Amino acid sequence: MEIIAVSSAIIYLLLAVRQNIFCWLAAGVSSILYFFIMYSAGLYMEAYLQIFYLFMAFYGWSQWRTNDVLVVQTWNKKNHLIALLLIILLTLTSGYILENYTDAALPFIDALTTWGAIVATYMVAKKLIENWIYWFVIDFISVFLFMSRDLFLTSLLFIGYLVIIFFGYRSWNNILQDKKKDYC
Repeated sequence: MEIIAVSSAIIYLLLAVRQNIFCWLAAGVSSILYFFIMYSAGLYMEAYLQIFYLFMAFYGWSQWRTNDVLVVQTWNKKNHLIALLLIILLTLTSGYILENYTDAALPFIDALTTWGAIVATYMVAKKLIENWIYWFVIDFISVFLFMSRDLFLTSLLFIGYLVIIFFGYRSWNNILQDKKKDYC
């Protein structure tokens, strides 16, 4: 199951780099499989994150399908500050709950990567270029999180993500720069 989940996750990211709407289909398949994988590994926040990803796959599909004017854009500093404060607050709250009321593995790290991924996924659906930066931080931490739970294929996936993220950022940045040139 992990091999299929990893494969569909790679397909998702490669298609997202190309802004291909079918990335959301691959995301849905990966999310369903990873729900069961993460739950069995005791990473409860990561497991329930997959349910969010499934809903975001539908949302992203609808955003990219129905919004012809949705182009790569950027957030201002205020939006980033709000996003980061929200991630920190939710991480501390859910990490505390997981640590004290469940047998969750690495509750605060699990919470951090989960809440960061929720924000970053929303950013992908809105085609915000900074999603790639958020994903880099989240995925770097996730490599070690998944290694600690013996999810070695998933750790390798996230190492691969780190490479693909570089190209994704570069590709979307080129589009953003071309858009800025068109407005000048």
